[in-house]
Amino acid sequence: MGVIVKGLGASLPEKVLTNYDLEKMVDTSDEWITTRTGIKERRIAGEDEPSSKFAIAAGKQAIEDAGLKPQDIDAVIVATVTPDMMFPSTGCIVASELRMGDIPAFDISAGCSGFLYGMSIADSFIRSGKAENVLVIGVETLSKITDWTDRTTCILFGDGAGAAVLSRSDEEGILAIEIRADGSKGELLYMPAGGSRMPASEYTVKNRLHYLKMNGREVFKHAVTKMPAISKLALEKAGVDIKDVALFIPHQANQRITVSTGERLGIDMDRVYSNIDRYGNTSAASIPIAWREAYDKGLIKKDDIILLAAFGAGFTWGAAVVKWRKP
Repeated sequence: MGVIVKGLGASLPEKVLTNYDLEKMVDTSDEWITTRTGIKERRIAGEDEPSSKFAIAAGKQAIEDAGLKPQDIDAVIVATVTPDMMFPSTGCIVASELRMGDIPAFDISAGCSGFLYGMSIADSFIRSGKAENVLVIGVETLSKITDWTDRTTCILFGDGAGAAVLSRSDEEGILAIEIRADGSKGELLYMPAGGSRMPASEYTVKNRLHYLKMNGREVFKHAVTKMPAISKLALEKAGVDIKDVALFIPHQANQRITVSTGERLGIDMDRVYSNIDRYGNTSAASIPIAWREAYDKGLIKKDDIILLAAFGAGFTWGAAVVKWRKP
């Protein structure tokens, strides 16, 4: 039994927020943002656009791309830190809206590594015989938990969703997946209030504790070491040399992180996919959005080896080596 990626999908808000727009909101500039992050613009969800809207659209496209119907899906896994609500899960909302029936559906929270965590769970579901087709979605509306008065974070994030259908196959497509976490670094990237530790109150609202907080310098330091290291581990487990990787799709966090990771892996930048200039950091959605975009551009051919890697809140990190089986 093998597991392949059978379909991909993506969905993005229509609203575009440029660096020039941000210049009017906080003390920053297009040059400053571009030089330090590589970001030129990002997509922003409207007030009436929850995460589920984009998750449903991306999931539907992935299912259609796989040549399946929603009723063929045996489980839904949604990776997000911005669910519609604490409960029910966004996964349950997606399954209901797509009329999938009473299949397992749930959310996972692993920050920017969430999509790879979801792929790992889906891979295990299929190999254990619990499912034949699993829909994995990474979706975020980070604009809703971004402090638009904090110039160090508001320049970074965007909204959107990406999805993949993983399916049982006679061929092997998922060659290796490795995921890790270190909770001791949690407060370097977190949202203080809104959970059971610090429930919503007048104090938490007044002190802007329902927005994400980040120590950018420390996150950068860990990302540029953990992503290459786990990528090398996944490649070793898959028995693949970096020279045989046709395309590396890293989490789109910061262009400097992408370049540094590529250099440490020893892969040419023309084999590294980046779209951070147009979408910013969409957290769990960034890898599947980039993957679908590269697929649409014809950058992935049958039997190509694709390397995926991410690092995010938790801290969490992971990597996957995938052989592309679609014609």
